[in-house]
Amino acid sequence: MFLAKSIAQKSRALGIDELVFQDINETKLNIYGKMAQQVALRLNPELKFVLTSDPIAALSGADYVITTIRVGEDEMRVRDERIALDLGLLGQETTGAAGFSFAMRSIPALKEYCEIIKKYSNPCVKVFNFTNPAGVVSQALRDMGYDFTFGICDAPSGMLRSFARLYNASPENITGECYGLNHLSYFNSIKLCGKEILPELIENDEAYKKTDMRYFEKRLLRERKCILNEYLYYFYYREKAVENILKSPKTRGELICEVNKNMLAELSKRDIENDFDACLNIFCKWYGIRESNYMAEETGIKKNSAWHFDIYGEDDGGYAGVALEYIKNAQSGTKGTMIMCIPNNGAVDGLRDDDVIEVSCDVSKDGCKAHKFGAVDEQNLEIIRRVKTYERLASKAIRERSRQAATEALTLHPLVNSYSLACELTDKYINLNQKYTGEWK
Repeated sequence: MFLAKSIAQKSRALGIDELVFQDINETKLNIYGKMAQQVALRLNPELKFVLTSDPIAALSGADYVITTIRVGEDEMRVRDERIALDLGLLGQETTGAAGFSFAMRSIPALKEYCEIIKKYSNPCVKVFNFTNPAGVVSQALRDMGYDFTFGICDAPSGMLRSFARLYNASPENITGECYGLNHLSYFNSIKLCGKEILPELIENDEAYKKTDMRYFEKRLLRERKCILNEYLYYFYYREKAVENILKSPKTRGELICEVNKNMLAELSKRDIENDFDACLNIFCKWYGIRESNYMAEETGIKKNSAWHFDIYGEDDGGYAGVALEYIKNAQSGTKGTMIMCIPNNGAVDGLRDDDVIEVSCDVSKDGCKAHKFGAVDEQNLEIIRRVKTYERLASKAIRERSRQAATEALTLHPLVNSYSLACELTDKYINLNQKYTGEWK
């Protein structure tokens, strides 16, 4: 529904005349797809909205594609995370070791979609990938030659908007310079109306209450001289994250699995088209539980703001907003600044040109170009390079179904950092995913 709302609100301005939602799970398509359809209908009745389970029908003639898939659904996420946790390792599905297992299923499926896109979509098509683990997935897609793909994430832009709210400023007046990897990035500059405010933000006690700076100590941000992506909590507070998760009655994956099952059970008894308002209330009830517990199990910190969904109200658009911002900049003939996952190409010293990084970049009708950061903080770069090496090896392992490359990748992952544990993880994840990936060598 979030995606449908964002696109429908901006469809006229961006010249979007048709929106297609595709899902291989027809039960969910007929519930969540129809709810999204109702949202779009209320916002722009002129927008053609199609639901289909056929990927060729969905992708034929497409100009832009957003991919957000979950192969194996929530139940496999739970198993991914529990395998890591049983070895005393972080079971987070993107940053932690469980992300490797998720990528084993995500990458082959996305490869199939990309081949369909090459054959049936507009030759100038752009694909915005939100499928996790976005860092490994974005690297693998580029490694396979799908240069029309871009990794997107709403965490960096969401952080900037939280600073705008903190200062009672318009989001357009807050800008930031970001470098790193997906879920592992650093802001080394934050400006309000062109004035640098990063040092005062780091000292601002309210920022640690009202933004995702809440997960970090002021001392750490002073030392790093940067604002940190919230997922860096798992690197700087690894043992606390694992301890908190193990003490929690449910993992994040288990909570989401339970929430989604309950939501689906309630919605399946309703007439989506004729009783939409009641369906929306059900959705908001369960999704609010999910959002209020974001990172709570891992950090012991709950968000202090209530979640709500207003069909007609303007919002940031989430990850759809990132994709739409790209489309706006590409169509407008002017240059806009965004944060996306694209090849480094000399933006950050010490990384390869073909390393996919998360970085501030300029987007125009001519494409996407990363800002030049040059030499960055040595300690920040050390973590980035270590995780990037893991991502490159993980991409190789999954593309080639190589057991050796998988073990090498997991050995070097900072949150595994053990050959013996990497061997166990490799065996367990290959066995877990065999029906999705086939035999590994």
